[in-house]
Amino acid sequence: MDAVTDRHAVTLLSDPAVPGSPEGQWWPPQILLPAWLEAHAAEFDLVHLHFGIESYSPDDLAETVAALRRTRRPLIYTVHDLENPQLESQDAHRASLAVLTAAADQLITLTECADAEVRRVYGRSTTVVPHPTLLGAEDPPIGTPHATTRVGVHLRDLRPNIDGVGTVATLVRAIADLRAEGARVEAVVRVNERVRDAEAAASIDRLAAEADGVTLERGDRLDDDELASWLADLDACLLPYRHGTQSGWAELCFDLAVPVIGTRVGHIAAQHPEDFHAFAVGDPNSLARAITDATAPAWSTSGSQRRAEEVARRRRERSAERDRIRAAHLEIYRRALQTTDAA
Repeated sequence: MDAVTDRHAVTLLSDPAVPGSPEGQWWPPQILLPAWLEAHAAEFDLVHLHFGIESYSPDDLAETVAALRRTRRPLIYTVHDLENPQLESQDAHRASLAVLTAAADQLITLTECADAEVRRVYGRSTTVVPHPTLLGAEDPPIGTPHATTRVGVHLRDLRPNIDGVGTVATLVRAIADLRAEGARVEAVVRVNERVRDAEAAASIDRLAAEADGVTLERGDRLDDDELASWLADLDACLLPYRHGTQSGWAELCFDLAVPVIGTRVGHIAAQHPEDFHAFAVGDPNSLARAITDATAPAWSTSGSQRRAEEVARRRRERSAERDRIRAAHLEIYRRALQTTDAA
């Protein structure tokens, strides 16, 4: 929220802690509980919801909306996930979206095409505000030079929207084909030590072990700085999504001047279309072409002077953009408050 909130004009309250919970423990957002909203209504002017709705049923969220109406507090909802990456079946998620999109005083989306989908499916228009920069470091990493073109894919914990096996199988074939043509290219596949699908992880292990030019990494979840450094060491980043809407990884890659290769799911390609190169899972030819196109610009080369210059240029542009994003959110908050006051 810091990235979208002007701290000179908006006070952002901390997430309520669950009594007795250990420090750092994630819990479903307490501010969506009607009892919390009614007990603390004097402490806030509005609620801006981004994530966490999968923790509650559509009926629960309807009660949240009713509590906000009783306390005359507006709801702003940023529609990040028209499909929830944490879920396989989307039925309950779509029902929750119907509740929230109908009730929100103001809706936000990140791209024009996401706005069009919200209007088509849920009958509400949104304010389109792009995703802000995710790069907080004053001296962002530019990667280290290496002798080969390096393509990386991070499968994280193999959550439901990640097609780990299909993506790695396609990548193995594409790398083999490019190397057979004489390209100096390699791939790195990273998977968290703890995964949700052990069978898929075992299949990925076998695929990587049998492939020339493909390295498998297993390790703990990377923190923000470690992830930025890992991405910066790539010449292109492969996104392994089978469904989804938008991607924070695409934003971080853009900040770091790392081209993105991905499937055409959701509206990820619209976030930074000039840096997005499409492929289809199961089609190694399309992935080989995407790798070649993505790594053609000189600035894509990790550790190069051109990469450093491009990161610095984007950092300047994104800093100015962040100011515009904060101003847009402040205007949305004011509209919501004026509408509630007039009701």
